Amino acid sequence: MGQNMTRKIIAAHLAEGEMIPGQEIALKIDQTLTQDATGTMAYLEFEAIGIPAVRTELSVSYVDHNTLQVSYENADDHRFLQSAAAKFGVKFSRMGNGICHQVHLERFGVPGKTLLGSDSHTPTSGGLGMLAIGAGGLDVATAMAGYPFYVSMPQVVNIHLYGKPAPWVTAKDIILEVLRLLTVKGGVGKVMEYTGEGVSYLSVPDRATITNMGAELGATSSIFPSDEVTARFLAAQERAGDFVALGPDPDAEYDEVLEINLSELEPLIALPHMPDNVVKIADVAGRKVDQVFIGSCTNSSYTDLMRVAAILKGKTVHPGVSLVIAPGSRQVLVSLAANGALTDLVAAGARMLECACGPCVGVGQSPCSAGVSLRTCNRNFEGRSGTVDAKIYLVSCEAAAAAALTGVITDPRDLGEPIKVEMPEKFPVDDRMIIVPPANREDVSIVRGPNIQPLPVASSLPGEIKGEVLLKVGDNITTDHIMPAGANIMALRSNIPAISMHAFERVDATFAERALAAGGGIIVGGLNYGQGSSREHAALAPLYLGIKTVLVKSFARIHMQNLVNFGLLPLTFVNDEDYDTIDPGDVLLLEDVRQGLVTNTLTVRNLTRDKAYPVKHSLSERQIEIMLAGGLLKYVKEQV
Repeated sequence: MGQNMTRKIIAAHLAEGEMIPGQEIALKIDQTLTQDATGTMAYLEFEAIGIPAVRTELSVSYVDHNTLQVSYENADDHRFLQSAAAKFGVKFSRMGNGICHQVHLERFGVPGKTLLGSDSHTPTSGGLGMLAIGAGGLDVATAMAGYPFYVSMPQVVNIHLYGKPAPWVTAKDIILEVLRLLTVKGGVGKVMEYTGEGVSYLSVPDRATITNMGAELGATSSIFPSDEVTARFLAAQERAGDFVALGPDPDAEYDEVLEINLSELEPLIALPHMPDNVVKIADVAGRKVDQVFIGSCTNSSYTDLMRVAAILKGKTVHPGVSLVIAPGSRQVLVSLAANGALTDLVAAGARMLECACGPCVGVGQSPCSAGVSLRTCNRNFEGRSGTVDAKIYLVSCEAAAAAALTGVITDPRDLGEPIKVEMPEKFPVDDRMIIVPPANREDVSIVRGPNIQPLPVASSLPGEIKGEVLLKVGDNITTDHIMPAGANIMALRSNIPAISMHAFERVDATFAERALAAGGGIIVGGLNYGQGSSREHAALAPLYLGIKTVLVKSFARIHMQNLVNFGLLPLTFVNDEDYDTIDPGDVLLLEDVRQGLVTNTLTVRNLTRDKAYPVKHSLSERQIEIMLAGGLLKYVKEQV
């Protein structure tokens, strides 16, 4: 039988293992990307490995997440990132050049290549036919050092798109429909591969919107074919030579198939507070809206914002709505300025933000208290916007623009004839904001501000773990719950002692203080623990606070790997009902931990309630060795 696209790329990059779903494989990584919220740690980790320069085909450091400079921390960290990029042979995309995923799609993505990024939305480049995967910063650091990336061989799901999209139905509606059908847990251990006649109606930015939000499914990655649409996009970026045709064989096999008829879809909306809480816009139309944000790595492309400009042209934003727009890249902004669309946006009352993530990660433009904000970004987790009691809805750019005009949630079909925007034959290519590292790097010095503190390092795994249950949480706990984003907290990304004091503060404001006072302890959780961002601070902060193990019903992929990377033992219940018999304050004991880890025969004793629970892990032999060594950094340094 023939191969699908995913297996073709994996086969071409397979360094270790067999392509059997569920078994650990190692992939050669062609490209890496980092962003400023995760990049400082990644380059500190790369430096600690002790290799003088990156060994990838291409590595790019972007500054796009926390560009707000209200004190010295962010400016110092950006200076550190620029000097580290120069030292280690990494291209540096300056602040203002754009969001990493949008810029990488425009300037660097290559069909058939592998990309590993320290951002969960790295699969955006799957819209170009790349196998692009998000991971923690330490995994990216080791990939930059030339080591393969280890991951469980995914199942491959064929999402077969057929029919022609109905008027006003967008790529955002397609991925919201997938989320409605599969939920935020539905993609765990899988790659979502899009095929079918419906693919031909989607531009590369459309495809990138869908692959970007595959992260909300928990998927390892998402991918589209590289076809004539891809070729035209790359040619418009003056990168025609990077085009490679890639698609599944006619008789390709898949582990699952999901059929979606695009002609039957309607405009959709994700209600608070999960991306899979999806209904038809028509069902909730009329609800008052306080704010509209158009942008983020999901919907900030040229075609997205041209449609918004066409809807707003000659009109005025509703007096009860604050409309803010962030173009995804400088290229997009220059394009809008050149053809007059930027004037249309500003004249309508839109407030233009810089080309950065901004509101998506709670950096500026937080809604009013208890406010309703319609956003084109990818996540609507509670509190992520910076306003704890805000209600965040996820919609297409067209639906966002419609609400900005009417002041209420509005079905975009009420606007009349759909807006059509053609992809330009040539984009205004200008890479002056991307700094190429010098040929001679021996004299380059890395500049460190006082905000950059040494890396915390885990001790070797002990033979016994005993601790109080400091926190018990439910299902779908996100990395935003564990380590919130936002301007004030993200400024401390290079200072683990300081940022750790914010761990779980939106769940239990006393957690960090109690953990330090107790000398550490244990966290108990439900299903899909650690979904969301790739930020390894959600593992580093618990490590600093003395957490010894995390016991849950199930883990999200990236977060579990981050726990392993920093020597925190990730365990799951054998019997999920045992979760109900543990309360905060109970004292748990694991004996013979090192031996039990190897044999996967671990038992947790609840000393408070005189109960015992069988528990397990899903670690590979390599991950067990990492745990025994006290984390990935120690393990890799031993290999070096």
